[in-house]
Amino acid sequence: MRKELFKKIIRDNQEYMPERLPREIELPLDSSKIISLIGSRRSGKTSVFYYTIQKLRKQLPTENIVYVSFDDDRMYDFSLADFQVLLDAYYEMYPSNKSEIVYFFFDEIQNIPNWELFIRRIYDTEKCRIFLTGSSSRLLSKEISTGLRGRTVTYTLFPLSFNEFLSFKSVKPDIYSSTQAALIKNELNNYIETGGFPELLLENDLKEKILREYIDMIIYKDLIERYNVSNLFLIKYLVKYCFTNISTLLSINRVYNILTSMGKSVSKNTLYDYFGYLEDAMILYQIPVFSDSAAVQQRNPKKMYVVDIGLKKAVSFEEDRGKIFENIVFNQLKRSYDDIYYYKNGQEVDFVYLNKGKPHLINVSNDIDDAETYKREVNGLYAAMKKLNLKESLLITDYQEKDEILENAIIHIVPLWKWLVGNDNVVFVGGEEQAQQ
Repeated sequence: MRKELFKKIIRDNQEYMPERLPREIELPLDSSKIISLIGSRRSGKTSVFYYTIQKLRKQLPTENIVYVSFDDDRMYDFSLADFQVLLDAYYEMYPSNKSEIVYFFFDEIQNIPNWELFIRRIYDTEKCRIFLTGSSSRLLSKEISTGLRGRTVTYTLFPLSFNEFLSFKSVKPDIYSSTQAALIKNELNNYIETGGFPELLLENDLKEKILREYIDMIIYKDLIERYNVSNLFLIKYLVKYCFTNISTLLSINRVYNILTSMGKSVSKNTLYDYFGYLEDAMILYQIPVFSDSAAVQQRNPKKMYVVDIGLKKAVSFEEDRGKIFENIVFNQLKRSYDDIYYYKNGQEVDFVYLNKGKPHLINVSNDIDDAETYKREVNGLYAAMKKLNLKESLLITDYQEKDEILENAIIHIVPLWKWLVGNDNVVFVGGEEQAQQ
């Protein structure tokens, strides 16, 4: 009976595979490595699988592709031993494929304990290409590093970038057209309101309700169930705290004191654990201060950002457009770079990121009309540029645009919408392209 169920699931997924639009991330089709795709829930990992399968179907028979989702309710009691039954079911259906390359797509595989043992075995013994997704950075990464050493390449998927958001809404990223530029600016406001979770683009009146359900799913499925969290009040409070205080320094002592003043008994170790769970679920990111010294990084608090700005609306009515801008810039940087820091050495700079080992500086301020604000942002960048021996940096704003020349240095002031679109006359993320004068 079990094998017959698996045959039905395999065939159902071969007969019905919904079409999806491409994302900026593309998975290699013929790599000899196991391809792992990780990301927060609802970020679109399954859709990336669907699109990858669409491409494969143009090159080889559908029978050579196996897609299985472990979020399928029919797989709720699936265990490690069932993997072999699943494999046997497939080869009973297509015995001639035993000698051909078969593409296996396993979606949300982290739901199955010890999954890496089976994946390692078929990778070593079968003619196959293997693709995996997971919604936990630590679970999937830990299992990959221990069980799949040297066998895998991992990609991280975020919710839609602004460019993807525009593409899904059929808006051309043409900054030279006044009409298109106006549309892009308007869509940035929509992006700020709803964020980049793909499902929301299909909804009009239910967006806030869907975002609240995402938060509930993260709390109950990704945190409480996965980590056996017993303090429901605390995890709910910390989720709200993170989304209310985006783009700020995280002080465990401050959170501890707030909770103590509320009469809540909690240890600092528990707070460290719970914030770690939020990071593992890939909804919270923390960046350290820029320093060569691990001790300095350890002494200083980290800045926290969230995976998508839309979720903020589900838990907090507080709105600081400058902090929202900064979080959006972080998410864009995180799509391309692993080494991201904030700078503090007398002056503060929002981001230092490394591209091929070279530091680049970015400050974010949505409104620099006030002379003091402008002076603070520019002086902070200039001081850091001199310290790091850099000739250029970037100040991202709401609408202001110009080059500020200071001695032998240039600070490019660019509106957020134009930086996100990334056309040729804008300083690109990575700093390799220069503004055309």
